[in-house]
Amino acid sequence: MSTTTAAPPRFRTVAELLHRLGDIPPDRVRLVPAPGKATERDLLKPDNKLCELVDGVLVEKAMGYDESLLAVELAMYLAAFVKQHRLGEVTGADGTMRLMPGLVRIPDVAFTSRKRLPRKGAPREPIPDLAPDLAVEVLSRGNTKAEMKRKVREYFEAGVRLVWLIDPKNRTAVVYTSPTASTKQIEGQSLDGSDVLPGFALPLRELFECLDRGRDE
Repeated sequence: MSTTTAAPPRFRTVAELLHRLGDIPPDRVRLVPAPGKATERDLLKPDNKLCELVDGVLVEKAMGYDESLLAVELAMYLAAFVKQHRLGEVTGADGTMRLMPGLVRIPDVAFTSRKRLPRKGAPREPIPDLAPDLAVEVLSRGNTKAEMKRKVREYFEAGVRLVWLIDPKNRTAVVYTSPTASTKQIEGQSLDGSDVLPGFALPLRELFECLDRGRDE
């Protein structure tokens, strides 16, 4: 992947900008620097919230307590499996990745196989040129269908092989093997690592248990 920054598109109206970003709420768009002018240097400034860089725009990640809880729980299961089988690395919700020039995404959880990592191990730069094998997004209230559709498409265009969208509200997951091929898993079913993580299986009921832990006691 190249580190060259692509020329951002021009936006004639705020509505056009929000629509291009996936009809996201306006409060997730940072106005400093001006939309269309943001760079990776801006992304890494310590005073910025957790943001992604999309079309020269800093877009705040949609967040929530339950979403964080689920992401950490899933990362623990994945990390244990990956470590046991020496398969690669698992990253969390601040693991920035340059998917393509001008596009920096932060999957809530991601698995990157050893063959995709640098020969000396995990990348050392804050925003590496890296497409994970598995990208996981835990849906928040601030996410939109159009935004997630765009994210899924971009992940596969960058070389991601498997995408999971986890919905804590409905306790379901949608598993994508391509931008147009997906299956919905309900709470009685399991997340399957497929050929990306052969042998990995996690019952959704077991994953979602973390949302009830201690709340009914």
